[in-house]
Amino acid sequence: MNNFEMDLVIETAMKAARRAGVIQKERSLKEFQVTRKQTRSDLVTEVDVQCEAAIIATIREVFPDHTALAEEKGEYAAEDASRRWIIDPLDGTVNYAHGFPMYCSSVALEADGAVVAGAVYDPVRDEMFHAALGRGAWLNGQPIHASTTPRLEDSLLATGFPYTIKTEAVNNLAQFAAFAMKAQAIRRPGAAALDLCYVACGRLDGFWEFHLKPWDMAAGALIVEEAGGMVAGKEGAPFSVYNHAVVASNGVIHGQMIQILADVALGSKHA
Repeated sequence: MNNFEMDLVIETAMKAARRAGVIQKERSLKEFQVTRKQTRSDLVTEVDVQCEAAIIATIREVFPDHTALAEEKGEYAAEDASRRWIIDPLDGTVNYAHGFPMYCSSVALEADGAVVAGAVYDPVRDEMFHAALGRGAWLNGQPIHASTTPRLEDSLLATGFPYTIKTEAVNNLAQFAAFAMKAQAIRRPGAAALDLCYVACGRLDGFWEFHLKPWDMAAGALIVEEAGGMVAGKEGAPFSVYNHAVVASNGVIHGQMIQILADVALGSKHA
């Protein structure tokens, strides 16, 4: 991908994410319909659908031949399958439905199997995070970097739990308990894309979560890496947006986080 195309991709990703964020902010002041998906905790609102349509329309104005993978409607077919946008129109839907101000839109481009650009927009704080492969990570036009906290005991972490927490065997409760005994503190904000961005800009030192979808991680994971942090899959496996898990850190405490996850996994196998 040449520089001109990459510039256009970044501009489009940010424009699409911001357009969705404007809708989120405007609709948060009005009543909207909320429905459940597979569990009582897995919600979708009409705002999710409206934001997704706005993002797709924004992308197709510039790249009509690109495909897309989005949370609400799934695959959007097009001519060029080597370019696929990965979209979460409203990450943090449960938060949004309750008026809890922690949600965002996430837009990333995958080219030939690798995520090369991404944008995450938080309309509540008017914060636009973005990154492109080899170009660094940015917040509202200023470069950002992961923290340098060296020890887990001094670290602020974040995590999340699956919608199937009541029935899922690997529901992250054992991992949460293990980290709670080692880290300085843990937060559960409820929007994975923002959690990753917070690792990228140093507000968090680490984040882990299981049972995620590609649109939860695609933009945020790239932003972490471009900010100098590290991302991995479950228990340190190579990261892929399609492997449902992420461990992200400032890089310094990465090995400590991986060790705790491995210890919990080993303990559960011997239980």
